[in-house]
Amino acid sequence: MRKIALALLFFFLVSGLAIAQKQKVSFKDSLDQKLDLSDWVLTANGFIPFPSIITEPALGGFGGALFGVFVDPNPPYRDSVDGKEVLTRVKPNIYGGGAAMTVNGTWMLGAAAIGVIPKWRSNYRLVTGYADVNLEFYRSFEQLGEKKFEFNIRTIPIVGQLTKQLGKSDWYAGLNYLFLKTELGLANYEFHDEKAINTIISRPSVLIEYDGRDNIFTPDRGVHWITMIGNSAEWLGSDYSYGLVSTTAFYWLPVTPTLISGFRAEVQNLWGDAPFYMLPFVNLRGIPVARYQGNTIATAETEWRWDFSPRFSAVGFVGTGKGVMKEESWKDDSWKTSAGAGARYLIARKLKLRMGIDVARGPEEWAYFFVFGTSWRK
Repeated sequence: MRKIALALLFFFLVSGLAIAQKQKVSFKDSLDQKLDLSDWVLTANGFIPFPSIITEPALGGFGGALFGVFVDPNPPYRDSVDGKEVLTRVKPNIYGGGAAMTVNGTWMLGAAAIGVIPKWRSNYRLVTGYADVNLEFYRSFEQLGEKKFEFNIRTIPIVGQLTKQLGKSDWYAGLNYLFLKTELGLANYEFHDEKAINTIISRPSVLIEYDGRDNIFTPDRGVHWITMIGNSAEWLGSDYSYGLVSTTAFYWLPVTPTLISGFRAEVQNLWGDAPFYMLPFVNLRGIPVARYQGNTIATAETEWRWDFSPRFSAVGFVGTGKGVMKEESWKDDSWKTSAGAGARYLIARKLKLRMGIDVARGPEEWAYFFVFGTSWRK
């Protein structure tokens, strides 16, 4: 499987360069003659390789990934309102696949299709892959204090989602389904029960979404809100029975034409019997994945972007979050805060896509992150 991951990395790199050379795609914008990948993404007939460096502290702090991505724009919806034609933007179809490896032995393969069914005015999402992840989890004990546990988690996820636009509004409603087959290659019975060694999760969910963003890659204004309620039960083929409700809201507002403010708030609550790796966790730049877990999670973050030139931007952000286990009181735990700064470059003007790097400091350590589009994804 690791050889397959390396082969995919090599295939996407070679095929992408060959396509670009064959199509004679320009890497300069026709307006300012600066480096720009708009034509490369929009006109190349096939997968385009996007290399990335993995900097997640929980996965060893360094690694590499290469994903082939194809962006297929959709024409706008044409509606008649009061006898006048109104054009409504439609999200592009995005298809991709790739592989990743990190220095702590983690590796993964993945593929995704995110697109639109115009006839139904519906959005769909299909994601699958295989991951062999080495990850650390933490728990606090009354006499011992906090203790670290190391795990090897091998998992096959399958996610399907379909949402339908409500009328001609920015509201959507639909279904989400998660299937997760997981095996623990490195286990610790002090941390979990025997059932967690080899499990299946089958979790359907209902969701409602409001999407008023002006752009899906790097928004400048608008609101994006998603609420999902899911249930995993034995009669659905799952080894665990639990429920989950999650609500996340994003808000972008231009203070001036070159200063964009962003705000994010998220709350998750899980009840019932769930494996430890499914518990929600505080998700902030500067805090490792799964470092602070809980049955109840609350997170708030703000990010400000200053476009000091047509191509370059500076970013600053700060956030805080808390995770509380079901046997704990909300007031017993403290808020975990992280903050940082970064830079962005408008790499694809026609897509309004920016990419760059962030440096952040959490409660324990520094971390850096490569950003493609927005740091806030849901």
